[in-house]
Formats: sequence, C-alpha cells, structure tokens
Amino acid sequence: MGARWRGSFVRSANWDTQSSLAEQLGITGATLTHHLNALERKGLVRRWREESNRRVQRVELTDEGVKLFKRLREVAVRHDRLLRSQLSDEEAEQLGALLEKLEAGLRTEVA
Repeated sequence: MGARWRGSFVRSANWDTQSSLAEQLGITGATLTHHLNALERKGLVRRWREESNRRVQRVELTDEGVKLFKRLREVAVRHDRLLRSQLSDEEAEQLGALLEKLEAGLRTEVA
C-alpha cells in the first residue's frame, strides 16, 4: 500500500475499527494505541467503544484533526512535487514500480 493511498484511506474513514486501521497501516495494534493516545490527548482524534460489542473501538478525526491533516497533506504534496522535479515522467513511474516491489517484499517477509 503506497503512502498516497494510506493518506486517503486515513482521511476518508473507510476503516471501521481501530484494529482494521492498524492492519491497513501495517503496524501493530499496540503501536497504533500508543499513537492514538497521544493524538487523543491533543484533541486530534476521538475514540469510543461499540455499544453492541465493547471489544470494538472506533476512532475518527476531530475537526482539529481534519484541519491538521489537510495542512500536513499540503506540505507532503509540495515536498513530493519537489522530490520528483528532476525526474522525467518515465523515471517517476520506474521509481514508483521499484518502490512497490520493495514494499511487496516487506509484506511477504512479514507474512
């Protein structure tokens, strides 16, 4: 899963639980919990338990979290543009394909 997809995924809230978010981001539940605790303390996310199944925890960005996400996304897009500025379209595609292969190797190793 590429970084661009992850950002869209996180912001769009297509994930349904905290555990599925951790899985989609490729991190452990404990690591995500640590980060979410800090984000919650800063007022950037809110979490709640499912009424029907208290083991399921939901999470979403607060209004402040959405604002920060948008600012960070703008910075990331500008930085990405700068990084690619010296590459031709073909070179950028080759680089993307190579990075996807590296990522696939990591996924295979973890599995």
